[in-house]
Amino acid sequence: MFYSKEQFKEEFNSQLVKENGDKTESTAYKIIGDMLRKQVMHDWEIQQTVHQQSGDKQLYYISIEFLLGRLLGQNLLNLGFYEMAEEALGELGYKLSELEELEQEPGLGNGGLGRLAACFLDSLASTGLPGHGCGIRYRGGLFTQHFIKGFQVELPTDWIKEGQGIEVRREELALEIPFYGEVSMNVEQEGVRTVHENAVWVKAVPYDMPIVGAKGGTINTLRLWQAETSERPLPYGLGYLVHELETAKISDRLYPDDALDSGKLLRLKQQYFLCSASIRTILATRNFEIEELPEKVAIQINDTHPALAVPELMRALLDDYGLDWDQAWDLTTRTISYTNHTILEEAMEKWESRLLSQLLPRVYLIIEEIDRRFKAEWASKNFDEHTAHKLSIIEGGVVKMAVLAVVGSHKVNGVAKLHTEILKKREMKELNEYFPGKFHNKTNGITHRRWLLGANPELSSLITENIGSEWIQEPDHLKELAYLADSRPFLESFQAIKRLKKDQLIHHLEREHNVIVDTASIFDIHIKRIHGYKRQLMNILHVQQLYKRIKNDANYRPYPRTFLFGGKAAPSYHFAKQVIKLINTVATRVNNDPVARRHLHVVFVEDYNVSHAEYMIPAADISEQISTASKEASGTGNMKFMMNGALTLGTYDGANVEIFDAVGEENAFVFGMSSEEVMRFEHDGTYNPMAIIEQDAGIRETLEELARGEWSDGPHNSDFIVRQLTSERDPYFILKDLPDYAAAHERVLDAYSRPVEWAGMCVKNMAASGVFSSDRTIRQYSEDVWGLSKVPAN
Repeated sequence: MFYSKEQFKEEFNSQLVKENGDKTESTAYKIIGDMLRKQVMHDWEIQQTVHQQSGDKQLYYISIEFLLGRLLGQNLLNLGFYEMAEEALGELGYKLSELEELEQEPGLGNGGLGRLAACFLDSLASTGLPGHGCGIRYRGGLFTQHFIKGFQVELPTDWIKEGQGIEVRREELALEIPFYGEVSMNVEQEGVRTVHENAVWVKAVPYDMPIVGAKGGTINTLRLWQAETSERPLPYGLGYLVHELETAKISDRLYPDDALDSGKLLRLKQQYFLCSASIRTILATRNFEIEELPEKVAIQINDTHPALAVPELMRALLDDYGLDWDQAWDLTTRTISYTNHTILEEAMEKWESRLLSQLLPRVYLIIEEIDRRFKAEWASKNFDEHTAHKLSIIEGGVVKMAVLAVVGSHKVNGVAKLHTEILKKREMKELNEYFPGKFHNKTNGITHRRWLLGANPELSSLITENIGSEWIQEPDHLKELAYLADSRPFLESFQAIKRLKKDQLIHHLEREHNVIVDTASIFDIHIKRIHGYKRQLMNILHVQQLYKRIKNDANYRPYPRTFLFGGKAAPSYHFAKQVIKLINTVATRVNNDPVARRHLHVVFVEDYNVSHAEYMIPAADISEQISTASKEASGTGNMKFMMNGALTLGTYDGANVEIFDAVGEENAFVFGMSSEEVMRFEHDGTYNPMAIIEQDAGIRETLEELARGEWSDGPHNSDFIVRQLTSERDPYFILKDLPDYAAAHERVLDAYSRPVEWAGMCVKNMAASGVFSSDRTIRQYSEDVWGLSKVPAN
């Protein structure tokens, strides 16, 4: 144990002797990891025992993603040892920040869904609530992104290294999950017994990771399941090697390509593997009567990926514990709650009945029975065809997982006020009306411990020097910064820190990607998963327009801007991959032009991840939040940028609306159509992008150049883009919003020309950001949905 700098140095030197005096950074990193592991394990084991023995209600948060980021520095920070360790290591000849760079990020997530889950785990532990994560121990995560001639290339990632991080293999809790086979019902004296024959069994082994709360007060657990080969005999005709390979795939990669049946079945395997292993263990390790389940356990399913938790919990209660249907359904619907993360129809998962019944025969029978009983319940109400369609779980040979999740949950939430209202009034209107009071809003949040204290210690220190340290425990105290928005000394200090964070980002980009940018330029940052509705295309089309204006108009010499992009495209999403190619090609042309590069610079950060974000977000001047109104459920990057003093350039979408309300639209750059306008166009079909193309010579010329392939090394590299903007009727309204977007950028230049006023706007954003802490979100969930009590302090 180490509680002082001298104890830390003594322990470090003692461990160094055991390493034969090897003073390399890799050895120092290993030693710090071992010291941290020793520090955490003792308290973690105690708290695991407390959780098991107490009668307190426990939350299990089931998510297909947990985008944790590096954990060494975050754990030191939450334990309260970061500054001490940094100083001690400095005296020993090391730099903690450089040792942190040696850590490989856990490959457990991709975007906002996984990062939200990680923030929630941090906030649960930091607010003293007993909440545990359930996920999959992907060996390779999504993929490592590389650019070759501007194209995204996906390479395997292998982040799991021996001795990295703190995780414990729990062999004693391993269990086996059945797939395929045949199910029969046998009537016996004790009742009906379900028999599952000729199944293919997969071993599920849990690996536990500690989630350390602030000040180390509460340490919860993230349980990650790894798929391994079962020793049970295989059904006739299935080769062992084939089975071994198929089993390994279950916990191999996040989001396998589901274009073919084999990919669909693999995704279903992953989802059921996660849900079944988690629920079986929750029930098997309980210390209460099964009838007490809703009073002792809360299960939150994070989007539709874990929606199979509903029929799986039913299966366990019916088959393993012998309850009748009504008892099991009552316990299930009072235990499970569901977070919806999307408005897009394509993201509301649907699975073909033929695949579900083939892979999960018993679970599919239960889904059929849930659907049959639910339809029987509302059959007498004489609903019209549309309403019946919306209320059906199974329809046309397809299982609608979002409907299953709603029907099987006691609470359903959206993740921003606008998102929830769209769910209630449009996307799930019929379900909301059928289940009055079930739908509610819980606006997302972010953990300020990682995204301000960890990513921006300089700004955190400045804040503490001026308003005290209460904001660290209660981020709502950040509102006191509003009184400093006119303080010239504070604003000058803030500006100096922003320049420092830009320098740090530039150094990072130069080291990682051999990229050099202008510190004095406006840093305009767009970091998100690459998707049509997130409109990276609109951003780069605007850059093209700026480039052409600079080339054609000798009098147009705007203040320098650096446009930074980051994000990955799904391997089979050809439109998004063409957008990546377009951005990289535009970057090459702009950055190599002797005139344009004085005013524009474009950087696409390769293999964007949490660690890159921790450099980019504190350095940003402009936060690009430009999704098509009504399409983004919430967003959380918008909150991270805001908390670090960047100004939002965004649409009336997701949590942007609440950010604008909190800070005032005069302290942001708002543009574009409202969600009502977008939905009206979608409803009546009157939007005509061809009219815009005909009327706007600049847009017409840009599209003609795209069609000829002038910006993408050939027309075949931009044909999906051209098709979406024209023949597919511009579904994300890029051409409609582009002129207003360009005008908003002109307002940015105007505001940035007044540095003191700009800095004041940034400080007002920081002051209004406290409400977007995930601590607030978690408290609301706990009070309104889960009913948790704080864990007693050690």
